[in-house]
Amino acid sequence: MIGVSAVGSLRQDFAPGDFVIPDQFFDATKGREYTFFDGPRTCHIQIGLEPFNPVINQLLYEEASKVNKTHLGGCYVCIEGPRFSTKAESRVWRDVYGCDIIGMTLVPEINLVRELGMCYSLLALVTDYDIWVPRQAVTAELVERVMSEKLELARKVLLNVIPRTPRDVHVKCEEALKNACV
Repeated sequence: MIGVSAVGSLRQDFAPGDFVIPDQFFDATKGREYTFFDGPRTCHIQIGLEPFNPVINQLLYEEASKVNKTHLGGCYVCIEGPRFSTKAESRVWRDVYGCDIIGMTLVPEINLVRELGMCYSLLALVTDYDIWVPRQAVTAELVERVMSEKLELARKVLLNVIPRTPRDVHVKCEEALKNACV
């Protein structure tokens, strides 16, 4: 599965309009449904080493770099929303946790996809600098405007990545289910 998402930047060099292909994430959400396993069995899915598929990430990077400034790697912090961060929160995600991009739409889908034995990668579009620097405030209008300006490029990237994706790319992700349940 490949997601496309708007994110804020927590780094000066990840500018609005750039693509980012994250390789790690930090879950700062608290009120969502996180699992399909709600029965009598307990299941602990391994997601931490490579939460995003490195093969698909590389393909996304290659194709996105042809059409737009693109960064390979970075940590995505997923916040609860539906509000934007305070300046203090933004600085903590950046300076204390070392995250690179911030958004509200990665969790729980990345976890649920892995529970299904599938791989996940993300083409993240930087729409703003969050609020950690003294710039204009982040607004839904700003996010929507930048996203709409780059949507056709994202579509082009996906149309080029999908046919290049190896048929067996899911095998390693299926292994997450092997010894997960007790």
